[in-house]
Amino acid sequence: MLLEVEINPGRANRARLNRSPVQRPRELLGILRTVVFSPEDLAIVKGDPGERRRFIDQLLITRWPRMAAVKADYDKVLKQRSALLKSLAGRSRSAQGDAEHTLAVWSDQLARFGAELLQARLRTLAELAPYAAEAYAAIAPRNNLAKITYAPAMPLPAGDDRDELAAALIEQMEQRREEELRRGLTLVGPHRDEITLELGDLPARGYASHGESWSFALSLRLGGFDLLRADGLQPVLILDDVFAELDATRRERLAGHVAEAEQVLITAAVAGDVPGQLAGARFIVEDGNITSEEQP
Repeated sequence: MLLEVEINPGRANRARLNRSPVQRPRELLGILRTVVFSPEDLAIVKGDPGERRRFIDQLLITRWPRMAAVKADYDKVLKQRSALLKSLAGRSRSAQGDAEHTLAVWSDQLARFGAELLQARLRTLAELAPYAAEAYAAIAPRNNLAKITYAPAMPLPAGDDRDELAAALIEQMEQRREEELRRGLTLVGPHRDEITLELGDLPARGYASHGESWSFALSLRLGGFDLLRADGLQPVLILDDVFAELDATRRERLAGHVAEAEQVLITAAVAGDVPGQLAGARFIVEDGNITSEEQP
């Protein structure tokens, strides 16, 4: 099987499967699943809430590729609804005209797509949490327990029933309608939610050391990898320069954790950083040229 993706700045990206074009690149999502850890993932722990929302959305889309369309639809409706609210900001009720009906239509769609996204987030986070905690304990066993919690910006019903979530979103939009009109913003929906990360009883953001934050970010990716395997999938695990930030003990623990993966791709600036038990085919990239290195 050959998958090809062509990134074209300023133009539509293109994708091919076995040299045949596919209509949309996102159609490849259900064919090849990957879990990637890179140094930029430190932002999941140290960055703003958007980084954590992006992480969980990437994972749920990897689990259920159709959710890519749901997320895209939610973002589209959110943009349209927010633009309408902004145009109505400061107007009197009598001056709003037919816009009130249009706003109700966007609100219904936002609740529908938002409820589906919320349901997927809640289910994925609940199932991810124990895997991430286990991965953190394997990498940093002497540190505190790693905990992940979904923190919605509005009261949610018990459970994750989609119809009940949609009704709760509609109710909140109705309650905050005047505030939204005054501010010209959509203040209700999963785009406002947070995912809290804790080590022991303290929030990781602001309290965790650099090493703890790195280990936590790595454990989130490894937890996602383990969750996908529990789903019956075999994703490709990609570790981008991960070993440079770990001491020898943690390198060996990480190597032991991922040794059973069906396929692992590792990048490293220093070959000696990669534990011997992960030895495999090795390629050298230098000045844009790729050469295969013979193994002893």
